[in-house]
Amino acid sequence: MVKKKNYFSFNVVVFALVAGAIAGGLVSLIILNMQTHDQDYYINEFYSAETATHVSPHHIRKGMDKADNSFVLVDLRSQEEYEREHIIGAVNIPAYKSPDKSAYGDVERIVHSFKTLEEQYPGKELIVYCYSIPCMTGRKVGKMLAEHEVYVKHLGVGWNEWRYFWTMWNHEHEWEKTNVEDYVTSGLEPGVPELRDYSGCSVGEFGC
Repeated sequence: MVKKKNYFSFNVVVFALVAGAIAGGLVSLIILNMQTHDQDYYINEFYSAETATHVSPHHIRKGMDKADNSFVLVDLRSQEEYEREHIIGAVNIPAYKSPDKSAYGDVERIVHSFKTLEEQYPGKELIVYCYSIPCMTGRKVGKMLAEHEVYVKHLGVGWNEWRYFWTMWNHEHEWEKTNVEDYVTSGLEPGVPELRDYSGCSVGEFGC
């Protein structure tokens, strides 16, 4: 009887070891397959994320010229800075309490404000901008919102580039035909862009 029990226990141990080895091998194979994507896969993923997230400032400026109302710009800078000057048409949901103090901890307020904006402008793209191209505020707020199922896009430039480097992202032949002063405003109100005859380059999927 003792021998039978020992034999049964031995079989159980062997079976467990074999099953464990098979399961481990399968998991390793799955992980290996996940890690062996070729370069083309990662290039595709990169551009898919870029085009899904970033919006050309040139496209937005052209939209302003044509009174395009399919998007809402959201200025993430402090209210003080927004009142001083902002991109015309942009609303303010501050991620900063003051120019030098962030408000990232105000998650409930920020998320609630964006959800209210979604309700106010159903179906429109919400596009955020902060101080500059390398500024992380838009990215951090975007991640915060995504965690609460609110999805925003990111303007390709920040306030500094829009206001002070107009020729950096507009086409050379447009420099004399457009004036940055026409695309910024001051005060608590967003302001309304003027309808303009000049709209720049072509429209469509591959328009600028």
